[in-house]
Amino acid sequence: MKQTFSKSSISCLMRANLRIVKGLDLDGGKDDPCWPVTQQLHFLIEKSMSNRYEKEIYSAVKEEVSKVLPSLTTQERDSALRPEIAAHVTGGSFDNVASPGSPLKGKVLGQKIPAWESARGLAFLHNMELRNGELIIPQAGLYYIYSQTYFRQSQPEEGDDGGDEQENEPSDKQMLQYIYKKVSSYPAPILLMKNARTTCWSKDAEYGLYSIYQAGVVQLGIGDRLFVTVSNLSTVDMDEKSSFFGAFLVS
Repeated sequence: MKQTFSKSSISCLMRANLRIVKGLDLDGGKDDPCWPVTQQLHFLIEKSMSNRYEKEIYSAVKEEVSKVLPSLTTQERDSALRPEIAAHVTGGSFDNVASPGSPLKGKVLGQKIPAWESARGLAFLHNMELRNGELIIPQAGLYYIYSQTYFRQSQPEEGDDGGDEQENEPSDKQMLQYIYKKVSSYPAPILLMKNARTTCWSKDAEYGLYSIYQAGVVQLGIGDRLFVTVSNLSTVDMDEKSSFFGAFLVS
């Protein structure tokens, strides 16, 4: 059957009176055994010509626009050459980290967040590495850096506050977040940005929930390392949607 259909299709294409599909009478055309073959042929021709003209028109329009806005083609070329460099790491577990939250004496303020989740959930790494809680910069340039930490402040146990006369007085809690960078040419980490928040709530409350967010654009070099420290790591809630840290190349 396939061989018969193939011979029939070839004979239709070799006919001298091959007609244009648009000129065929629909009722009369369907009676012609060559009508389906002719219709499909013209459909393929129209599709091929349409694709060709679409590309030519796009190129012509783009060329004219680039004369008025020469930066358009430059931006497209630069974006094609520039690799995608970005990272978003989220709160994780400290189970496999030795002495989590130990302060870096004499070097940085606060306690370093020693580990982040880099592969599961909302976290990802694109052309960046994460080692010991530090993001490693693969290429020099301007980077947008951001971090949020979510604090869960609990009230002290009874008897720890030193007196019944302060039982109904509000309690002050101070929370701080720092973002540092390490560079090979300098012995100590360099503070890039910091943020602080002081809260006050009634001692009748069991705990308080607060977050600190900060971000900025920083010039970084190849091999620079970024990390986050906080005033008290034990109060940080390491949920992936609440505590996170990231950076991406801007230019």
